[in-house]
Amino acid sequence: MQKIITSLWMDDWIEDAVNFYVSIFKNSRITDTSRYGNAVPEMKGKVLAMNFELEGQKYLAINGGPMFPFTEAISLFVNCEDQIEVDHYWNVLTANGGTESQCGWLKDKYGLSWQIVPKALPSLIGGPDKAGAQRAMQAMLQMKRLDIATLEKAYAG
Repeated sequence: MQKIITSLWMDDWIEDAVNFYVSIFKNSRITDTSRYGNAVPEMKGKVLAMNFELEGQKYLAINGGPMFPFTEAISLFVNCEDQIEVDHYWNVLTANGGTESQCGWLKDKYGLSWQIVPKALPSLIGGPDKAGAQRAMQAMLQMKRLDIATLEKAYAG
């Protein structure tokens, strides 16, 4: 049982967002949906909360209204096996209104921040060759979507 679950405060687009996230990642599913009842007549029938899993990680989404938008202070970090995975998640998450940021960061069309990171990155920017690591870091700082081949070339000098 997962002891700590990330809770995401959303607005009326909760169903669209959760269905979007579940469609992107394998081994993902919606586990429960609850709706407002008679206690809040103006919201009756609308989704109150959704429990879902992305790659086995549990999340709770709450339809709480527009007063607390997402910020970059919280992001979801996606470990990617290779450039194909980096490109896939980057393209899907920036489509239809998502925005690119720096160093592998982006915001999806709902404003949630993501880090799309190849598993090779730590060994390139923190590898034993300090000059190579510095070159790889400098290369990364110039990128939006991370490019493994460019980072490896920078590391190698």
